[in-house]
Amino acid sequence: MPPKKDVPMKKPAGPSPSKPAAKPAAAQPAAADPPAKAKDEPVATATLAPEKPEEPPIDLSKVVIEFNKDQLEEFKEAFELYDRVGDGKILYSQCGDVMRALGQNPTNAEVLKVLGNPKSDELKSRRVDFETFLPMLQAVAKIPNRGTYQDYLEGLRVFDKEANGKVMGAELRHALTTLGEKMTEEEVESVLAGHEDVNGCINYEAFLKHILSV
Repeated sequence: MPPKKDVPMKKPAGPSPSKPAAKPAAAQPAAADPPAKAKDEPVATATLAPEKPEEPPIDLSKVVIEFNKDQLEEFKEAFELYDRVGDGKILYSQCGDVMRALGQNPTNAEVLKVLGNPKSDELKSRRVDFETFLPMLQAVAKIPNRGTYQDYLEGLRVFDKEANGKVMGAELRHALTTLGEKMTEEEVESVLAGHEDVNGCINYEAFLKHILSV
């Protein structure tokens, strides 16, 4: 009888004991990350720069009237010319025009400041009498001048491309309506009326002397 051959033994079914078991999904730390991001969000908004606060209006009750008697009479007569109703008052929107008619040269921002920073609808509806207007005028009169004739002249020379003492009216219109304290087209036309020659040019020295003497 021939000898029996060795039969190879089969490996038992099931996972090999040498391989480590897979880690459970719950053990992963990724789930704890979102709360940390949520805490960071308020920090980003806190770094935003705050809006610039509006400049407080002038306290007119502390303004000392320094005009003499003759000036007060002249100012009151001019004030009454702007009274279109006959009640001794003018609109807030007229105050800047009256101040300029009385020899002052405030910017629109300065006029709004002495008026107490009113809203646009209040400018067209609120009215002020002469006694209330007077400290506003005095406050504006104390604002120092920001420029001289020579300063303005040098500014206009920038537009004198041909160095002939003239600037193009169209270029000056563009500058007045787009730069600095912007003027309306109606205001610009009123200021430039009668100063342009047949070529549309303006002698800016004569123009400047006229503006500063008004």
